[in-house]
Amino acid sequence: MATTTQSAPSALSTDEVQRYGRHLTLPEVGKAGQEKLKAASVLIVGAGGLGSPAAMYLAAAGVGRIGLVDFDTVEASNLQRQLLHGTSDVGSSKLASAKARLHDLNPHVDVELHETRLTSENALDIVDGYDIVADGTDNFPTRYLINDACVLTGTPNVYASIFRFEGQVSVFATPEGPCYRCAYPEPPPPGLVPSCAEGGVLGVLPGLVGTLQATEVIKMLLGIGDPLIGRLLLIDTLPMTFRTLKIQKNPDCPVCGDEPTQTELIDYEAFCGIPAQNGTDDPMRTVPETTVTDLHARREAGTSPFVLDVRKPREAEIASLGADQLIPVDELADRLDELNASKDDEIVIHCRSGARSAKATQLLLDHGYTDVKNLAGGILAWSEEIDSSVPQY
Repeated sequence: MATTTQSAPSALSTDEVQRYGRHLTLPEVGKAGQEKLKAASVLIVGAGGLGSPAAMYLAAAGVGRIGLVDFDTVEASNLQRQLLHGTSDVGSSKLASAKARLHDLNPHVDVELHETRLTSENALDIVDGYDIVADGTDNFPTRYLINDACVLTGTPNVYASIFRFEGQVSVFATPEGPCYRCAYPEPPPPGLVPSCAEGGVLGVLPGLVGTLQATEVIKMLLGIGDPLIGRLLLIDTLPMTFRTLKIQKNPDCPVCGDEPTQTELIDYEAFCGIPAQNGTDDPMRTVPETTVTDLHARREAGTSPFVLDVRKPREAEIASLGADQLIPVDELADRLDELNASKDDEIVIHCRSGARSAKATQLLLDHGYTDVKNLAGGILAWSEEIDSSVPQY
């Protein structure tokens, strides 16, 4: 049974005794356990779908110090699943919204904000100040970064992830158990796994998975039960099944193995096959691009280029720019003969945000199309800058 190193327990106030009464009557928690929670600290990376339930339940449980890492603002499309935030918070900092919600839930909790992107330069300093990390991120570079920072600082990593109707939960980076790299030695190729924005996610799923994540954190802090060390919990909500896979610690793991070869943080974008582009982390800078303002002006002048939509058909039902043709990016290579534009035509490609269309732009250029541009920002930019009646999703 793994335990964490915490500061000395501090006495509960009268208000806290009343607030945590249902914990105090549990033999596995009691007064001593609640004082452990009060003395504990947890870093939650991501104040979104998973971070919302995890943060709220850990705050409600009385974890004394909760750190939040995020650098985003609240969007209306977040509200379907990110219950830390409300309609009045749209456009504001996620961390500001989260802190207000958590303090309203439990004013006894100290909420620390790290309004920054977690990077190789700052991860060790941020992670090292907490007893446990709860990984609620949605991209592979950050997951590997968190894992390695946890191993190097000796901080347990309670991991969770979600996609569409499925979720995963495990506990990594404990002395006796495997780390995330033991389960996933190599990241998937870039673009193989769609983001939640592209693939969608059932709104209640992060509530379920994030609550399980918070449960594992509390078990670890209290030293009770059997945490998911060496086990990966797989949840599929459509058939409502829960399966557990065993994960062995890899003695040859470069980070947590018997003779680790990686003893410092690395460039995780490069590790995951996402190259740096012109000194920026924007993948769309590798291909020619145009703006929504320019496309709108061209349409108004009657000189519009051929516009190709590379989203899924179901996305086009949600919001449309009136493209000339729709071919999903993952089908484009096999359907080039269906493209209603010649290799010399001017083509503008768009998707929701500009990421998939950048990939499609490069694909056409590689196949000899000579005048292809990516529409920077896609549907989102069009809605913000040209026509607000086009929904963002």
